[in-house]
Amino acid sequence: MKGVRHYPGFGALTVLCLTILYVPLIVVAIYSFNDSTSITAWGGLSLRWYVDVFTGPEAARFGQAAWNSITIALIAATTSTAIATAAALAMIRGGRFRGKGLTFGLINLPLLVPEIVTAVACLIFFTTIGLTTGYLTILIAHITFCIPFAYLPIAARLSGIEGAYEQAARDLYASPWQAFRLILLPLLAPGIMSGYLLAFIISLDDFLITNFVKGAGMETLPTAIFGSVKQGIKPNIMAISTMMLAVSVLFVTLSYVINRKGRPAT
Repeated sequence: MKGVRHYPGFGALTVLCLTILYVPLIVVAIYSFNDSTSITAWGGLSLRWYVDVFTGPEAARFGQAAWNSITIALIAATTSTAIATAAALAMIRGGRFRGKGLTFGLINLPLLVPEIVTAVACLIFFTTIGLTTGYLTILIAHITFCIPFAYLPIAARLSGIEGAYEQAARDLYASPWQAFRLILLPLLAPGIMSGYLLAFIISLDDFLITNFVKGAGMETLPTAIFGSVKQGIKPNIMAISTMMLAVSVLFVTLSYVINRKGRPAT
């Protein structure tokens, strides 16, 4: 049976899709090194806009926004990974229980629901309970949204670990906690790290949900970039975007490599 890549037109369609997806990113990255103040005319190779990001008139604003983004991403990734690990253990090692299918659907619901719907639902919920929008509401929304992204690599890794390892530890008089801490956790660690990195970058890059629940005066890096772009695209925005793109690529690549290397040999 032929693979899908052997069908007529598949190669051309692949090239077209990759071009549409990645050429704009490449153009932004190239023009972030443009010495000219114009975003279209090339004025020579320079790092002036990267320097401007850290020393220019908007440096303090973007610095505070970056700090908010990083701290929210760290807390959200840590919390969502812990919840996702507990959920994976319950779903895969917990045996059959009533409502298991419904629970699985709820865990993965943020992946299926359009992000705009999640954003509106979060805003309505926070308004209903009287919670003032700001740092805390962004954090709660990001934790909720990041859980399924952390869950998927953790659950995939856990599914590949045979229960015989834990059973052998129990047969040697290990307590359930010792079996988990000394046997299962080290085997599960690549999946946990992969899930953590994925959750971190999802939180760091999120704009839509953050923009709905951030409140006045609160900015993360994506919303700060959006605010600047509304006043006109400037070369320093291209430099910030390129740095965020590089960080995103790095974290996604690390997540993939760690999860791949951590799989048991077959």
